[in-house]
Amino acid sequence: MLKLIECPRDAMQGWHRMISTTEKVEYLQALLKVGFDTLDFGSFVSPKAIPQLADTKEVLAQLDLSATRSKLLAIVANVRGAEEAVVHEEINYLGFPFSVSETFQLRNTNKTIAESLEQVQTMQELCIKNSKELVVYISMGFGNPYDDPYSPEIVLRWVDELVKMDITTISLADTVGVANPDIISSLFKHLIPAYPGVEIGAHFHSAPYNWEEKVQAAWDQGCRRFDSAIKGIGGCPMAKDELVGNLATENMIWFCQQRQEPLTLDMIALSTAQQLADVVFKD
Repeated sequence: MLKLIECPRDAMQGWHRMISTTEKVEYLQALLKVGFDTLDFGSFVSPKAIPQLADTKEVLAQLDLSATRSKLLAIVANVRGAEEAVVHEEINYLGFPFSVSETFQLRNTNKTIAESLEQVQTMQELCIKNSKELVVYISMGFGNPYDDPYSPEIVLRWVDELVKMDITTISLADTVGVANPDIISSLFKHLIPAYPGVEIGAHFHSAPYNWEEKVQAAWDQGCRRFDSAIKGIGGCPMAKDELVGNLATENMIWFCQQRQEPLTLDMIALSTAQQLADVVFKD
């Protein structure tokens, strides 16, 4: 079943203008009407690291979830953040960036890969105890710019470790837009049949000229969970000085329509959200 994950958190986190709490609530409320499977809406991380999202609790408290079928996902960077997030009944998923690049894991969460794996176990236990689901993002999943060791085999090894912890949703993230279709195809071709009980998704950061070949490579191997952001805004501010934008939601919708994949989105609500994005993400 196709799942479209809208990522306003990823769009907002590195934006150069501080977006007010009121603006965030209005934008998220508009997105909640569209019918995405999940909204990656905010994060419980250090406000020093990501000041743009320091008001996630305040935003959450003001959201009206009574008329939406979309679920909420919050990003956490450590156990402390997970402990803060799990107490909120409105949140369905916690997302944790687990990198196969040692440099990026230290840069992003101030933990080594080995230390982060221990954190995943603790966060998984917290999620189970509090009726949440942990979504693990394999950041730098298709390569990295730091000359850290990388191969598809390294990714497969770490995915296997995560599956042993009963993680049931794992998304491969092209954090800096370096993925090529051959590597994408190779990873999804192996992972999807190898772990039928695990949902394997794709979180692509991509330039406008090469997004389709990345999506096609994952799609052809059976991937049906895709993260995107309206207008392709966003990227990871902890990765490089220049952000690589997200896969644009508009492109993902077009891709599905070209393949006659049924979509259950309210296109009028989507148009309203797109117009609001022009205001929220103004210079």
